[in-house]
Amino acid sequence: PVYLIRHGQSLFNLESRIGGDPPLSKKGWEFARRLGDFINQLSADGEVLSVWTSTLQRSVQTANFVRLKLLRWRQLTEIDAGICDGLTYKEIEEIHPDVWAHRNRDKLRYRYPQGESYVDVIARVEPVLLEVERLQDPVLIVSHQAVLRTIYAYFKDVQPSRLPKIEIPSHTVIKLTPHAYGCKEERFVLGPAIADYP
Repeated sequence: PVYLIRHGQSLFNLESRIGGDPPLSKKGWEFARRLGDFINQLSADGEVLSVWTSTLQRSVQTANFVRLKLLRWRQLTEIDAGICDGLTYKEIEEIHPDVWAHRNRDKLRYRYPQGESYVDVIARVEPVLLEVERLQDPVLIVSHQAVLRTIYAYFKDVQPSRLPKIEIPSHTVIKLTPHAYGCKEERFVLGPAIADYP
C-alpha cells in the first residue's frame, strides 16, 4: 500500500497563505501526534513501512512522532508559487490579477511567474512514482496538496485535467492499495477537525 498524508495545519494555513516554509500550528502538532500513534501501531503490528517527506518543515514535523527513519525528498515539496509565494489568494487576486485570471482558466498548465505549474509538478514527481512502483514494502508519503494530488491521480487513474480539483483532506490518512484491476482506497480521519485550507 501507499499511504498519502497531507502535512498538518501550518501557521500559513491559519492565514490562508500559500507556499513558504512555515511550522505547524497547534492543531497541526496534534495531528502529527495522532499520525505517529496510527503509524507506530501499524509498525507494531508487523507492517514494514518506508516514510518519505518533503524537505519543508511542515512535512517533516508532521512525521515527527513516527518512530521510523524518514527519507526527505526535494521532489515532494509543494508546487512553487513563484512571485505569489507567501500570499493569500485574495492578495494574489488584488496584486497580480493577471496571474489570478490565467490560473483560474487553466490551473493544470498555468505556471506561476518564477514558479511551477501542475504539469511541472507531474514531471518532478515522476521519479518518486517510479521508486514507489519498485518498492515491495508499503510507503508513507507526507507531503503537500499538489504533490499528493499528482500521486493520487497516478494510482487512481484520474485524467490530468481533473488533477487540480482532487480533494486531499487535511488530517486524514489515505491508504491506496494497487491491485491488478485498479486501486482500493481507504480513508482514516485522524483529526483534529479543521477547515480545509488551500
